[in-house]
Parts: sequence; structure tokens; C-alpha cells
Amino acid sequence: MDRRSFVGFGAASLAALAVPGGAAEPGRLAALLGGTRVDAEFVTWLERGGHGLAALPTEQRARAHRRVEAQLATVRALITAGRYDERTGRRLHRLAAALATTCGWHRFDQGRHPAAGRLWELALQSAHAAGDRDRCAGVLADTAYQSTWLGHPRAAADRLDYALTGTRHPTARALLLLRRARAHAALGDPAACRHDLTAAELSLTAPAPDPAPAWCGWMGPADLAVDSGRCLLDLGHPAAARARIAEGLAQLPPARAKTRGVFLAYQARTHLRTGEVEQALAAATESLDLATRIDAPRCAALARGLAPAFTRHRRLAGVPELLERLRAPGAA
Repeated sequence: MDRRSFVGFGAASLAALAVPGGAAEPGRLAALLGGTRVDAEFVTWLERGGHGLAALPTEQRARAHRRVEAQLATVRALITAGRYDERTGRRLHRLAAALATTCGWHRFDQGRHPAAGRLWELALQSAHAAGDRDRCAGVLADTAYQSTWLGHPRAAADRLDYALTGTRHPTARALLLLRRARAHAALGDPAACRHDLTAAELSLTAPAPDPAPAWCGWMGPADLAVDSGRCLLDLGHPAAARARIAEGLAQLPPARAKTRGVFLAYQARTHLRTGEVEQALAAATESLDLATRIDAPRCAALARGLAPAFTRHRRLAGVPELLERLRAPGAA
């Protein structure tokens, strides 16, 4: 945990920050932290606020990160100091896992990878305490994504092998298989990559009796198409990658601005590989504009990574201006 995030939060200020309408609850929260029994109604109130924050569009969620951190601190304090029955305890741990996962992604997007890892470790511990195997699998999948991002695809594939034993829902399995395909592509294993891409597509289209778990409910055809394209790019097939990434971008919901920024950077890279510099310039510019607008350093870092490839085309109109932006502090 990045403990400094929570310095200075007393019971009243935590309640005011934790969920919308929290200012009405500080006295009750102080009593609960003092050992009063935590009742189901109060946990429902916390869950409603937590799920509402998690459901915000990307741009708004990034700006509400202090509120999410405050709610996580509140829930952890209740787990430690409150009194509750087993069922309520599981609900608190499940909520802590969800909030820690969200906070971990915020740290990851900021490039604060050790802090993200600590938060995801807390999420895994909380999910285990809640007896939620699906959530455990989801947290492992997030840490695997980070490992691939940081250049450790073997560790990512190993974690995903284990995570796949912990979930049966088709959507969850599709996400895990897709992330393992990315790891196999990075490892230069085309057979394993294609096997996982095929399995992910079959899982995503398989009927399911229950809704997907909340941690993977956003997974859809757009993600499958774009990440399949990124796999093809890593395996040396830029033309095929370009088509898949374009297909996915066309299907991506507008609310997923951060994801769009990442996908546009992938698209720019495929255009550069196929010699379509003008299209690459348009995609990279849009990616950087999005990253700047929503304050997404990870998206900006992806765009900055394109600078060496654009340098070879510095004589083309628009490229010098983009290079100047990419090389500026913060790539703004």
C-alpha cells in the first residue's frame, strides 16, 4: 500500500470522501471504527458508492481516485476494527478487493508499478479472504498484464496458467486467454498464441447462464480484435494486425477513452510498420490528445515510444510537430 495516500484522513473525513453522500455518516462511521457492530445496511451503502465509482467513465474515474482511495481506507479500517459476522466480513473483503484493484490500475496508469503491485497484492489477499476465486483469477490476470507490459511475458504466462484454473465463466476465461496470447506473442511462440486466440474467441461467444463477473464485464469483441491485432504485430504480420485493430477500434464504446488511447497507439505502430505514415500520424496524434485530456501517463508513454519510428519520416508534413510534442516533458 502507498500509505502516504491516506495520511491525514480521520474517521469523519474518510466518511465524507468515501462515497457520495458520505458527509451524512461520519458519526456512524466513527462508532463503527470504535467497535460497534457493522451491519448489512452500512455495507450496502459502502458497496453502492464503490460500485458507482468503478462504473464512472474512464475520464471521470481518474479524477475521482482520491475518493476511491479513501473508501478503500475506510473498508480496511472496518475490517480491522469493526465487529461483524462471517457473511458481512466476506462482503467487506470482496469490496476491499474491488477497490484495491481499481486503485492498482490508477497507479499502473501513472507508471507507478511497485505501488500498483502492492495494491494488487492487497486485492488478491482480500479476494482470498472473501472466498472469491473468480476475483482472485482477475487480480492475477491484472498482474500478468503488468508483467507483459514491463517485458516479463514468461512470468505473465505462468500466472495466467494458474489463473485459468480459478474461473469458469466464459467471459472471464476469454480475457485470461487473450492476455496469455499476448504473453505468448511477446515470447515469440506463434502456435501457443494462435491456440489461445482461438480459445478466447470461442469463450467470448459461448452462452453463459450468469452475467460476467464485474471485474471482466467490460470485455468484448473490441478487446478481442485489438489485442489479436497486437499479437499479430508482435509476430511480424503488420498488415493483418492493422485490419484487426481497425475492426476493434470501430466497436469500442466511447466511454472507454483510456483504452481507446492505448489502441490508437497500437494502430499507429501498425501503420508505421506498413509504411502508412500519414495514417500513423493521425492515430498517434489522436492517442496523444486523448492521453493529455484524460491525464493518462501510460497512454502518453505508448505514444512517446513511437518517436524513434517517426524520426525516420521527419521531412513529412506534421511529423516534426508531433515529434516536438512527443519529446516534450509529459508528452503534452
